[in-house]
Amino acid sequence: MQRLGFIIALGLLLLTGATFWLRPDLDLTAARLFVNASGAFIGATPAGEFLRKAGYIVPFGLFAGTVIGWIARTAGFHRFRLPGGRAVFFLALTLAIGPGLLVNTVLKDNSHRPRPVQTEELGGKLAFRPWYRFDGGCMRNCSFVSGEASSAFWTLAPALLTPPSIRVPAVAAALVFGTAVAGLRMAFGGHYLSDSLISALLTILIVLGCYRLLFGGRPVPKEAGEGLVRDPDLRGDIAPL
Repeated sequence: MQRLGFIIALGLLLLTGATFWLRPDLDLTAARLFVNASGAFIGATPAGEFLRKAGYIVPFGLFAGTVIGWIARTAGFHRFRLPGGRAVFFLALTLAIGPGLLVNTVLKDNSHRPRPVQTEELGGKLAFRPWYRFDGGCMRNCSFVSGEASSAFWTLAPALLTPPSIRVPAVAAALVFGTAVAGLRMAFGGHYLSDSLISALLTILIVLGCYRLLFGGRPVPKEAGEGLVRDPDLRGDIAPL
C-alpha cells in the first residue's frame, strides 16, 4: 500500500506542477476566493489566529509524545504498548528532511515568491510570480512552499505507526488535518494553492519513502502471513509491506 501511495503522490505532484506551470493564473483565482468585499483575507481574525496556532502545535506535540513514550519504554514501563527506537528515528528523520530541510531551509528562503497578501493583484506591492519562477521580490520566508502545510501533512508519519485496526482512520485524519491547515494558510493570504499542494505532496513522498525504507522490504516470516512482517518497533503490530 505504501508503494501504491508513493506512486499516486508522485503522479499528483507531477500533475500539479504541470497544471500550475501552464496555468499560473489559477493561483490568483483560488486566492481571490479568500478575499472579502473590502479586499482583506478572511482568515485574519482572532479565531483564525487561534486555529493557526493550534495547527502549528499539533505536529510537534505528536512528535514529543512519541519521544516521551519511547523514553518510558526504555525505562522499563511496559503497561502500555509504546513506540520503539526505530519509530522515533522515523518521525525525527521525516520531520527533519521534509518540513525542516527541504521546505523551510531549501525552498522557502530561495524561491523568492511573494505571498498572496504581498502581491499587487491582491492588494500588495510585489509582482506575482508562478511557482517555478525564483526571481520574485520576497527575500526570505517566502510563499513557495508552505511550511505549516508541510508540518501538518507530516502527521501522516505518526498515523502510519498506529495499530492496523485504526491505521486507516488515523491516516484519513492526518490528511484531513493537513488539508485544513493548508486551507487556513490560504485564508490568511499566506500561500497560494500551488504552494500548499506541492508542499503536501513533497512531504507525503518523503514520509512514504522513509517508511518503506525503514519498515519494509525485509524477508517475510511464513508464520506472519502473506505480505506481512512483524516489527517490534511498531509496538508488536503487524505492518503491511
